[in-house]
Amino acid sequence: MTTPDRLVMESPRSPLQPPTYGDLITVLSIDGGGIRGIIPGVILGFLESELQKLDGEDARLADYFDVISGTSTGGLVTAMLTAPNDKSRPLFAAKDIKEFYLDHCPKIFPQDGVPFGSAGKLVKSLTGPKYDGKYLHKLVKEKLGDIKLHQALTNIVIPTFDVKRLQPTIFTSYEVKNNSNPLKDAPLADICIATSAAPTYLPAYRFDTKDSTGKIRAFHLIDGGVAANNPTLIAISEVTKEITKGNSDLSHIKAADYGRFLVISLGTGVAKSEEKYNAEEVAGWGVISWLTAHDSTPLIDVFSEASSDLVDSHMATVFQAIHHKENYLRIQDDTLTGNVSSVDIATKENLEALVQVGEKLLKKPVGRVNLETGVHEPVGDVTNEEALTKLAKILSREKQLREIRSPKGKVATSE
Repeated sequence: MTTPDRLVMESPRSPLQPPTYGDLITVLSIDGGGIRGIIPGVILGFLESELQKLDGEDARLADYFDVISGTSTGGLVTAMLTAPNDKSRPLFAAKDIKEFYLDHCPKIFPQDGVPFGSAGKLVKSLTGPKYDGKYLHKLVKEKLGDIKLHQALTNIVIPTFDVKRLQPTIFTSYEVKNNSNPLKDAPLADICIATSAAPTYLPAYRFDTKDSTGKIRAFHLIDGGVAANNPTLIAISEVTKEITKGNSDLSHIKAADYGRFLVISLGTGVAKSEEKYNAEEVAGWGVISWLTAHDSTPLIDVFSEASSDLVDSHMATVFQAIHHKENYLRIQDDTLTGNVSSVDIATKENLEALVQVGEKLLKKPVGRVNLETGVHEPVGDVTNEEALTKLAKILSREKQLREIRSPKGKVATSE
């Protein structure tokens, strides 16, 4: 006979039971940021290794989170963690993300010389995106094949922006389960290419979907980062929608009960401490400067960092207000300088430097963004590594608790 306090999971491979059988709703969110996706890749590798210490080497992040959300490069990581292989397990382990970026980023963002130096780069930026996206498109389609949104191993939320409709388009597996919205049940490959189509860097992406009646919907999409570079709030909003709709997997949970959420939000690093812009300089900028100054795209930097920090500040404030600040962990680095702060300088040296940023970030204290200064300030002596180790135990315990309380678990405990 198996008693509840001694229940051992059959296997970490077993699907995560619905939140209605547990105490928490678990959310993982990953920001956009181009090649800087290596930073959350390192963090995720550590978290998954901690879960494997608890539950065995087969443990994968998709086995523990009710929702995984990602924008742009974070959307690609989300698909990697949740797309099923032929054994219905994730195509990638979290530890594989780092090597994936090291291997493929130099080909996604080739650093070939442009004739006439800076002048040549300026001309190119005015005539089209910096990169043609062909390698990225080919790579993503090879890895993800025909896997569709509804096949993700846990719920996923990936934002994009439709330039024809001028509105955000959110791809969420909640919306397509049970064939409720087949026209949004797009191939994961198309969704990943779309959410990664950062303006000025990669071309916008068009694809169509068709339902069983022959109805067609056309999508004209760019990077989700223009709407939600930090997709944490969108992920929580999608869960809240499902609660409001009466989703049986979320029964007995109130829509405004943030205390039931456990959220891990991963940034891709920012360069605010560098203070590379100032009002005197920016005051004289026209369109070209806003898109090309400092060998960067200041306009995109402003939009993405503003949305990321505001979401972080909102989430931190909410969880603190309800006295559950330990239920929200934001891991972000704000010390990036020079090439390391770039989203596309994919040299071997720069990519390896980003790996080191991720490894050092694990050792730093947990921080909170100060909207007055833009600096992530320590909120105690606990390091990000220690916080993740603690959260791994909570995630493992939550998974076991749901198995105990589920109909299958009740049968096992009565035998």
